[in-house]
Amino acid sequence: MSVAAAYMVPHPPLIVPEVGRGQEQGIAGTAEAYRRVAEEIASIRPDTIVVASPHAVMYQDYFHISPGTEAAGDFGQFGAAQVKIEVPYDTEFADELAGLAGREGFPAGTEGERQRELDHGTMVPLYFINERYSGYRLVRIGLSGLPLADHYRLGVYIRQVAERLCRTIVFIASGDLSHYLGEEGPYGYRKEGPEYDRKIMDIMGRADFGRLLEMPEALLWKAGECGHRSFTVMAGALEGDAVEASRLSYEGPFGVGYGVCTYHVTGGRDAYVHLAMHALETYIRTGEKIEVPAGLPVEMTKQRAGAFVSLKKRGVLRGCIGTIQGVQPSLAEEVIENAISAGVRDPRFHPVTEEELTDLTYSVDVLGTAEEIEGPEMLNVKRYGVIVSNGWRRGLLLPNLEGIDTVEEQIDIARQKAGIGGSERVKLERFEVVRHGG
Repeated sequence: MSVAAAYMVPHPPLIVPEVGRGQEQGIAGTAEAYRRVAEEIASIRPDTIVVASPHAVMYQDYFHISPGTEAAGDFGQFGAAQVKIEVPYDTEFADELAGLAGREGFPAGTEGERQRELDHGTMVPLYFINERYSGYRLVRIGLSGLPLADHYRLGVYIRQVAERLCRTIVFIASGDLSHYLGEEGPYGYRKEGPEYDRKIMDIMGRADFGRLLEMPEALLWKAGECGHRSFTVMAGALEGDAVEASRLSYEGPFGVGYGVCTYHVTGGRDAYVHLAMHALETYIRTGEKIEVPAGLPVEMTKQRAGAFVSLKKRGVLRGCIGTIQGVQPSLAEEVIENAISAGVRDPRFHPVTEEELTDLTYSVDVLGTAEEIEGPEMLNVKRYGVIVSNGWRRGLLLPNLEGIDTVEEQIDIARQKAGIGGSERVKLERFEVVRHGG
Protein backbone atom coordinates (compact mmCIF):
# COMPACT_ATOMS: atom_id res chain seq x y z
CA MET A 1 0.00 0.00 0.00
CA SER A 2 1.03 3.64 -0.21
CA VAL A 3 -0.48 7.12 -0.41
CA ALA A 4 -4.23 6.82 -0.96
CA ALA A 5 -4.99 10.54 -0.95
CA ALA A 6 -3.50 13.89 0.00
CA TYR A 7 -4.99 17.19 1.09
CA MET A 8 -3.88 20.81 1.03
CA VAL A 9 -5.53 22.55 4.00
CA PRO A 10 -5.10 25.77 6.02
CA HIS A 11 -4.90 26.00 9.79
CA PRO A 12 -6.66 29.15 11.10
CA PRO A 13 -7.49 28.46 14.76
CA LEU A 14 -10.65 30.58 14.54
CA ILE A 15 -12.20 27.99 12.24
CA VAL A 16 -12.69 25.95 15.43
CA PRO A 17 -16.04 27.23 16.77
CA GLU A 18 -14.87 27.30 20.37
CA VAL A 19 -12.04 29.61 19.28
CA GLY A 20 -13.85 31.62 16.62
CA ARG A 21 -16.97 32.34 18.70
CA GLY A 22 -18.84 33.35 15.57
CA GLN A 23 -15.91 34.63 13.50
CA GLU A 24 -15.67 31.21 11.86
CA GLN A 25 -18.76 32.17 9.84
CA GLY A 26 -16.49 34.45 7.83
CA ILE A 27 -14.78 31.37 6.38
CA ALA A 28 -17.78 29.08 6.19
CA GLY A 29 -16.67 27.84 2.77
CA THR A 30 -13.36 26.68 4.19
CA ALA A 31 -15.11 24.94 7.08
CA GLU A 32 -17.45 23.13 4.70
CA ALA A 33 -14.49 22.04 2.57
CA TYR A 34 -12.78 20.75 5.72
CA ARG A 35 -15.83 18.63 6.55
CA ARG A 36 -15.73 17.11 3.08
CA VAL A 37 -12.04 16.31 3.57
CA ALA A 38 -12.80 14.63 6.90
CA GLU A 39 -15.59 12.55 5.38
CA GLU A 40 -13.31 11.42 2.55
CA ILE A 41 -10.59 10.40 5.00
CA ALA A 42 -13.12 8.47 7.06
CA SER A 43 -14.16 6.57 3.93
CA ILE A 44 -10.51 5.73 3.13
CA ARG A 45 -9.81 4.55 6.71
CA PRO A 46 -6.03 5.08 6.51
CA ASP A 47 -3.63 3.29 8.82
CA THR A 48 -1.51 6.41 9.18
CA ILE A 49 -1.98 10.13 8.65
CA VAL A 50 1.18 12.10 7.88
CA VAL A 51 0.98 15.82 8.65
CA ALA A 52 3.58 18.32 7.49
CA SER A 53 3.18 21.47 9.58
CA PRO A 54 5.09 24.76 9.45
CA HIS A 55 4.37 25.22 13.17
CA ALA A 56 5.95 21.96 14.31
CA VAL A 57 9.60 22.00 15.40
CA MET A 58 11.58 23.64 12.59
CA TYR A 59 15.32 23.78 12.02
CA GLN A 60 17.29 25.60 9.34
CA ASP A 61 19.13 22.52 8.06
CA TYR A 62 17.18 19.53 9.40
CA PHE A 63 13.70 18.00 9.17
CA HIS A 64 12.33 17.01 12.57
CA ILE A 65 10.12 13.93 12.81
CA SER A 66 8.23 13.91 16.10
CA PRO A 67 9.32 10.94 18.26
CA GLY A 68 7.42 9.01 20.92
CA THR A 69 4.28 6.91 21.14
CA GLU A 70 1.65 9.63 21.48
CA ALA A 71 1.10 13.38 21.78
CA ALA A 72 -1.54 15.83 22.89
CA GLY A 73 -2.32 19.51 22.67
CA ASP A 74 -5.07 22.06 23.21
CA PHE A 75 -6.18 25.45 21.95
CA GLY A 76 -5.39 27.22 25.22
CA GLN A 77 -3.23 29.88 23.58
CA PHE A 78 -6.28 30.79 21.50
CA GLY A 79 -8.67 30.99 24.45
CA ALA A 80 -10.16 27.50 24.22
CA ALA A 81 -8.13 25.25 26.52
CA GLN A 82 -11.12 22.91 26.80
CA VAL A 83 -10.62 21.80 23.19
CA LYS A 84 -8.04 19.04 23.39
CA ILE A 85 -6.52 16.77 20.78
CA GLU A 86 -4.85 13.46 21.68
CA VAL A 87 -3.41 11.08 19.14
CA PRO A 88 -1.17 7.99 19.02
CA TYR A 89 1.99 8.22 16.91
CA ASP A 90 3.03 5.66 14.31
CA THR A 91 6.38 5.05 15.95
CA GLU A 92 7.41 2.33 13.51
CA PHE A 93 6.82 4.65 10.55
CA ALA A 94 8.73 7.53 12.15
CA ASP A 95 11.69 5.29 13.02
CA GLU A 96 11.74 3.75 9.54
CA LEU A 97 11.67 7.18 7.92
CA ALA A 98 14.48 8.45 10.16
CA GLY A 99 16.48 5.30 9.38
CA LEU A 100 16.03 5.69 5.64
CA ALA A 101 17.09 9.33 5.83
CA GLY A 102 20.18 8.34 7.80
CA ARG A 103 21.19 5.69 5.27
CA GLU A 104 20.75 8.19 2.44
CA GLY A 105 22.70 10.91 4.22
CA PHE A 106 19.58 13.07 4.24
CA PRO A 107 19.10 15.57 7.12
CA ALA A 108 15.95 14.23 8.77
CA GLY A 109 15.33 12.33 12.00
CA THR A 110 13.69 12.19 15.41
CA GLU A 111 16.42 14.02 17.33
CA GLY A 112 16.05 17.58 18.58
CA GLU A 113 12.57 17.41 20.11
CA ARG A 114 11.73 20.85 21.57
CA GLN A 115 7.94 20.96 21.43
CA ARG A 116 6.21 17.75 22.43
CA GLU A 117 2.76 19.33 22.46
CA LEU A 118 0.84 19.32 19.21
CA ASP A 119 1.00 22.60 17.30
CA HIS A 120 -2.06 24.31 15.82
CA GLY A 121 -0.89 23.55 12.28
CA THR A 122 -1.45 19.91 13.21
CA MET A 123 -4.42 20.28 15.54
CA VAL A 124 -6.73 22.24 13.22
CA PRO A 125 -6.79 19.47 10.58
CA LEU A 126 -7.11 16.79 13.28
CA TYR A 127 -10.04 18.66 14.88
CA PHE A 128 -12.12 18.07 11.76
CA ILE A 129 -10.76 14.60 11.00
CA ASN A 130 -11.43 13.37 14.54
CA GLU A 131 -15.09 14.30 14.19
CA ARG A 132 -15.39 11.59 11.53
CA TYR A 133 -12.54 9.13 12.07
CA SER A 134 -10.20 8.08 14.83
CA GLY A 135 -8.71 4.76 13.71
CA TYR A 136 -5.32 6.12 12.66
CA ARG A 137 -1.85 6.83 13.98
CA LEU A 138 -0.04 10.07 13.29
CA VAL A 139 3.35 11.01 11.87
CA ARG A 140 4.12 14.69 12.45
CA ILE A 141 6.87 16.33 10.42
CA GLY A 142 8.36 19.79 10.71
CA LEU A 143 9.71 21.78 7.80
CA SER A 144 13.14 23.35 7.38
CA GLY A 145 15.10 26.18 5.80
CA LEU A 146 16.57 23.79 3.24
CA PRO A 147 15.81 24.16 -0.49
CA LEU A 148 12.41 23.21 -1.88
CA ALA A 149 14.01 20.27 -3.68
CA ASP A 150 14.92 18.77 -0.30
CA HIS A 151 11.32 19.10 0.86
CA TYR A 152 10.22 17.27 -2.28
CA ARG A 153 12.79 14.56 -1.63
CA LEU A 154 11.50 14.10 1.92
CA GLY A 155 8.07 13.42 0.43
CA VAL A 156 9.58 10.75 -1.83
CA TYR A 157 11.07 9.06 1.24
CA ILE A 158 7.70 9.16 2.99
CA ARG A 159 6.16 7.35 0.05
CA GLN A 160 8.91 4.74 0.06
CA VAL A 161 8.39 4.03 3.76
CA ALA A 162 4.65 3.66 3.26
CA GLU A 163 5.32 1.08 0.55
CA ARG A 164 7.89 -0.81 2.65
CA LEU A 165 5.58 -1.01 5.66
CA CYS A 166 2.48 -1.74 3.56
CA ARG A 167 0.73 1.25 5.11
CA THR A 168 -2.28 2.98 3.63
CA ILE A 169 -1.58 6.62 4.35
CA VAL A 170 -3.21 9.98 3.88
CA PHE A 171 -0.97 13.03 3.62
CA ILE A 172 -2.05 16.36 5.09
CA ALA A 173 -0.15 19.42 3.83
CA SER A 174 -1.02 22.03 6.44
CA GLY A 175 -0.38 25.63 5.50
CA ASP A 176 -1.98 29.01 4.98
CA LEU A 177 -1.33 31.02 1.84
CA SER A 178 -0.33 34.69 1.77
CA HIS A 179 -0.62 36.77 4.94
CA TYR A 180 -0.58 40.07 3.00
CA LEU A 181 -3.91 40.15 1.20
CA GLY A 182 -5.40 43.36 2.54
CA GLU A 183 -4.82 46.44 4.64
CA GLU A 184 -7.63 45.33 6.94
CA GLY A 185 -5.71 42.16 7.81
CA PRO A 186 -3.26 41.81 10.71
CA TYR A 187 -0.20 41.97 8.43
CA GLY A 188 -1.24 44.58 5.87
CA TYR A 189 -1.02 44.39 2.09
CA ARG A 190 1.68 43.55 -0.42
CA LYS A 191 1.00 43.09 -4.11
CA GLU A 192 2.87 39.78 -3.97
CA GLY A 193 0.18 38.42 -1.65
CA PRO A 194 -2.69 38.14 -4.16
CA GLU A 195 -0.16 37.25 -6.88
CA TYR A 196 1.09 34.25 -4.91
CA ASP A 197 -2.40 33.07 -4.03
CA ARG A 198 -3.55 33.20 -7.65
CA LYS A 199 -0.54 31.23 -8.78
CA ILE A 200 -0.61 28.63 -6.03
CA MET A 201 -4.33 27.94 -6.38
CA ASP A 202 -3.85 27.44 -10.11
CA ILE A 203 -0.91 25.12 -9.54
CA MET A 204 -2.56 23.12 -6.78
CA GLY A 205 -5.96 23.06 -8.42
CA ARG A 206 -4.44 21.31 -11.43
CA ALA A 207 -1.87 19.22 -9.51
CA ASP A 208 0.87 20.86 -11.60
CA PHE A 209 3.33 20.07 -8.82
CA GLY A 210 6.50 20.62 -10.80
CA ARG A 211 5.82 24.34 -10.74
CA LEU A 212 6.05 24.40 -6.94
CA LEU A 213 9.80 24.04 -7.27
CA GLU A 214 9.96 26.87 -9.79
CA MET A 215 8.41 29.54 -7.56
CA PRO A 216 11.02 32.19 -6.70
CA GLU A 217 12.02 32.29 -3.04
CA ALA A 218 11.68 36.09 -3.18
CA LEU A 219 7.99 35.78 -4.09
CA LEU A 220 7.38 33.28 -1.27
CA TRP A 221 9.00 35.61 1.25
CA LYS A 222 7.26 38.77 0.06
CA ALA A 223 3.90 36.99 -0.05
CA GLY A 224 4.31 35.87 3.55
CA GLU A 225 3.07 32.34 2.87
CA CYS A 226 3.52 29.51 5.36
CA GLY A 227 2.36 26.45 3.45
CA HIS A 228 4.51 26.22 0.34
CA ARG A 229 7.03 23.80 1.83
CA SER A 230 4.27 21.57 3.20
CA PHE A 231 2.74 21.44 -0.27
CA THR A 232 6.11 20.55 -1.76
CA VAL A 233 6.64 17.64 0.65
CA MET A 234 3.17 16.41 -0.33
CA ALA A 235 4.10 16.64 -4.02
CA GLY A 236 7.09 14.39 -3.41
CA ALA A 237 4.89 11.85 -1.62
CA LEU A 238 2.68 11.74 -4.72
CA GLU A 239 5.57 11.55 -7.20
CA GLY A 240 4.63 9.62 -10.30
CA ASP A 241 1.08 8.87 -9.18
CA ALA A 242 -1.88 9.55 -11.39
CA VAL A 243 -4.09 11.79 -9.25
CA GLU A 244 -7.50 13.38 -9.56
CA ALA A 245 -7.25 16.92 -8.25
CA SER A 246 -10.15 18.96 -6.95
CA ARG A 247 -10.15 22.56 -5.76
CA LEU A 248 -12.73 22.76 -2.98
CA SER A 249 -12.40 26.32 -1.71
CA TYR A 250 -10.40 29.51 -1.49
CA GLU A 251 -11.11 32.39 0.90
CA GLY A 252 -9.18 35.34 2.28
CA PRO A 253 -11.57 37.59 4.22
CA PHE A 254 -9.21 38.23 7.13
CA GLY A 255 -6.18 39.21 5.03
CA VAL A 256 -4.82 35.65 4.98
CA GLY A 257 -5.41 33.15 2.18
CA TYR A 258 -7.02 29.79 2.95
CA GLY A 259 -7.10 27.15 0.22
CA VAL A 260 -8.39 23.56 0.26
CA CYS A 261 -7.55 21.07 -2.51
CA THR A 262 -7.83 17.29 -2.61
CA TYR A 263 -5.81 14.67 -4.47
CA HIS A 264 -7.10 11.15 -4.93
CA VAL A 265 -4.68 8.59 -6.30
CA THR A 266 -6.45 7.00 -9.25
CA GLY A 267 -3.73 4.54 -10.19
CA GLY A 268 -0.12 3.63 -9.72
CA ARG A 269 2.76 5.64 -11.01
CA ASP A 270 2.02 7.35 -14.29
CA ALA A 271 3.22 4.95 -16.97
CA TYR A 272 4.79 7.70 -19.13
CA VAL A 273 6.75 9.27 -16.28
CA HIS A 274 7.84 5.91 -14.90
CA LEU A 275 9.01 4.75 -18.34
CA ALA A 276 11.04 7.93 -18.89
CA MET A 277 12.63 7.64 -15.45
CA HIS A 278 13.38 3.93 -15.89
CA ALA A 279 14.89 4.52 -19.32
CA LEU A 280 17.25 7.29 -18.24
CA GLU A 281 18.27 5.72 -14.93
CA THR A 282 19.08 2.41 -16.63
CA TYR A 283 21.08 4.13 -19.35
CA ILE A 284 23.05 6.26 -16.88
CA ARG A 285 23.85 3.27 -14.65
CA THR A 286 24.50 0.60 -17.28
CA GLY A 287 24.93 2.35 -20.62
CA GLU A 288 22.15 0.18 -22.04
CA LYS A 289 18.89 1.20 -23.65
CA ILE A 290 15.90 -0.64 -22.18
CA GLU A 291 13.44 -2.67 -24.20
CA VAL A 292 9.76 -1.71 -24.14
CA PRO A 293 8.49 -3.29 -20.90
CA ALA A 294 5.35 -5.40 -20.67
CA GLY A 295 2.15 -4.06 -19.16
CA LEU A 296 2.13 -0.57 -20.67
CA PRO A 297 -1.14 1.05 -21.76
CA VAL A 298 -2.19 0.03 -25.26
CA GLU A 299 -1.84 3.55 -26.66
CA MET A 300 1.86 3.55 -25.76
CA THR A 301 2.63 0.35 -27.67
CA LYS A 302 0.20 0.58 -30.60
CA GLN A 303 0.26 4.30 -31.44
CA ARG A 304 2.90 6.71 -32.71
CA ALA A 305 3.14 10.36 -31.67
CA GLY A 306 5.62 13.11 -31.01
CA ALA A 307 6.70 13.46 -27.40
CA PHE A 308 8.90 15.74 -25.33
CA VAL A 309 10.64 14.57 -22.17
CA SER A 310 11.66 17.31 -19.72
CA LEU A 311 13.97 16.91 -16.75
CA LYS A 312 14.20 19.34 -13.85
CA LYS A 313 16.63 19.44 -10.97
CA ARG A 314 15.47 21.38 -7.94
CA GLY A 315 12.91 23.14 -10.10
CA VAL A 316 15.43 24.20 -12.76
CA LEU A 317 15.41 22.77 -16.28
CA ARG A 318 18.08 20.07 -16.63
CA GLY A 319 17.27 18.79 -20.11
CA CYS A 320 14.47 18.68 -22.67
CA ILE A 321 14.41 16.77 -25.93
CA GLY A 322 11.44 15.84 -28.08
CA THR A 323 9.98 15.13 -31.47
CA ILE A 324 7.20 16.98 -33.27
CA GLN A 325 5.93 13.78 -34.87
CA GLY A 326 6.49 10.15 -34.03
CA VAL A 327 9.72 8.79 -35.54
CA GLN A 328 9.95 5.59 -33.50
CA PRO A 329 7.79 2.48 -34.10
CA SER A 330 5.69 3.26 -31.01
CA LEU A 331 5.02 6.03 -28.51
CA ALA A 332 6.73 4.00 -25.80
CA GLU A 333 9.93 3.85 -27.84
CA GLU A 334 9.58 7.58 -28.48
CA VAL A 335 9.56 8.22 -24.73
CA ILE A 336 12.52 5.91 -24.11
CA GLU A 337 14.63 7.53 -26.81
CA ASN A 338 13.76 11.09 -25.81
CA ALA A 339 14.28 10.46 -22.10
CA ILE A 340 17.81 9.26 -22.75
CA SER A 341 18.44 12.17 -25.11
CA ALA A 342 17.13 14.70 -22.59
CA GLY A 343 19.58 13.33 -20.03
CA VAL A 344 22.73 12.98 -22.10
CA ARG A 345 22.29 14.70 -25.48
CA ASP A 346 20.75 18.09 -24.79
CA PRO A 347 23.53 20.39 -26.05
CA ARG A 348 22.64 23.08 -23.50
CA PHE A 349 23.68 20.91 -20.54
CA HIS A 350 26.40 18.47 -19.58
CA PRO A 351 25.20 14.84 -19.31
CA VAL A 352 23.28 13.84 -16.21
CA THR A 353 25.41 11.96 -13.67
CA GLU A 354 24.32 9.01 -11.53
CA GLU A 355 24.58 11.19 -8.42
CA GLU A 356 21.94 13.54 -9.83
CA LEU A 357 19.28 10.92 -10.54
CA THR A 358 17.55 11.17 -7.17
CA ASP A 359 17.17 14.94 -7.61
CA LEU A 360 15.42 14.79 -10.98
CA THR A 361 11.73 15.19 -11.72
CA TYR A 362 10.26 14.17 -15.05
CA SER A 363 7.44 15.26 -17.31
CA VAL A 364 6.33 13.80 -20.63
CA ASP A 365 4.31 15.85 -23.12
CA VAL A 366 2.56 13.82 -25.80
CA LEU A 367 1.78 15.99 -28.81
CA GLY A 368 -1.49 15.97 -30.68
CA THR A 369 -1.72 16.52 -34.43
CA ALA A 370 -0.57 19.98 -35.51
CA GLU A 371 -3.02 22.13 -37.49
CA GLU A 372 -2.21 25.20 -39.56
CA ILE A 373 -3.82 28.42 -38.34
CA GLU A 374 -4.38 31.79 -39.94
CA GLY A 375 -2.95 33.99 -37.23
CA PRO A 376 -1.94 34.51 -33.58
CA GLU A 377 -5.55 35.18 -32.56
CA MET A 378 -6.16 31.42 -32.84
CA LEU A 379 -3.54 30.64 -30.16
CA ASN A 380 -3.86 30.36 -26.40
CA VAL A 381 -0.61 30.00 -24.43
CA LYS A 382 -2.23 27.82 -21.78
CA ARG A 383 -3.95 25.42 -24.18
CA TYR A 384 -1.93 25.32 -27.40
CA GLY A 385 1.70 24.86 -28.29
CA VAL A 386 2.96 26.62 -31.39
CA ILE A 387 5.13 25.69 -34.38
CA VAL A 388 6.57 28.47 -36.52
CA SER A 389 8.25 27.67 -39.82
CA ASN A 390 9.89 29.38 -42.75
CA GLY A 391 11.15 26.92 -45.32
CA TRP A 392 13.33 24.33 -43.61
CA ARG A 393 13.60 26.37 -40.40
CA ARG A 394 11.11 25.24 -37.78
CA GLY A 395 10.68 26.12 -34.13
CA LEU A 396 8.34 24.65 -31.51
CA LEU A 397 7.24 25.77 -28.07
CA LEU A 398 5.08 23.76 -25.69
CA PRO A 399 1.99 25.28 -24.06
CA ASN A 400 1.53 26.36 -20.45
CA LEU A 401 5.16 27.15 -19.67
CA GLU A 402 6.14 29.11 -16.58
CA GLY A 403 6.93 32.75 -17.37
CA ILE A 404 5.33 32.76 -20.82
CA ASP A 405 2.04 34.60 -20.48
CA THR A 406 1.27 36.01 -23.92
CA VAL A 407 0.94 34.68 -27.45
CA GLU A 408 3.47 37.26 -28.60
CA GLU A 409 6.09 35.89 -26.20
CA GLN A 410 5.30 32.34 -27.28
CA ILE A 411 5.74 33.09 -30.97
CA ASP A 412 8.87 35.20 -30.41
CA ILE A 413 10.63 32.40 -28.49
CA ALA A 414 9.62 29.83 -31.11
CA ARG A 415 11.07 32.16 -33.78
CA GLN A 416 14.33 32.43 -31.85
CA LYS A 417 14.59 28.65 -31.54
CA ALA A 418 14.17 28.34 -35.32
CA GLY A 419 16.55 31.21 -36.15
CA ILE A 420 13.74 33.14 -37.86
CA GLY A 421 13.90 36.93 -37.65
CA GLY A 422 11.05 38.98 -36.29
CA SER A 423 10.28 40.57 -39.66
CA GLU A 424 10.26 37.31 -41.64
CA ARG A 425 6.96 35.72 -42.63
CA VAL A 426 6.14 32.44 -40.95
CA LYS A 427 3.61 29.66 -41.15
CA LEU A 428 1.87 29.10 -37.81
CA GLU A 429 0.62 25.76 -36.55
CA ARG A 430 -0.92 24.93 -33.20
CA PHE A 431 -1.20 21.68 -31.29
CA GLU A 432 -2.47 20.41 -27.96
CA VAL A 433 -0.56 18.18 -25.56
CA VAL A 434 -1.34 15.69 -22.84
CA ARG A 435 1.08 16.31 -20.02
CA HIS A 436 2.20 13.54 -17.71
CA GLY A 437 4.01 14.43 -14.51
CA GLY A 438 5.13 17.84 -13.27
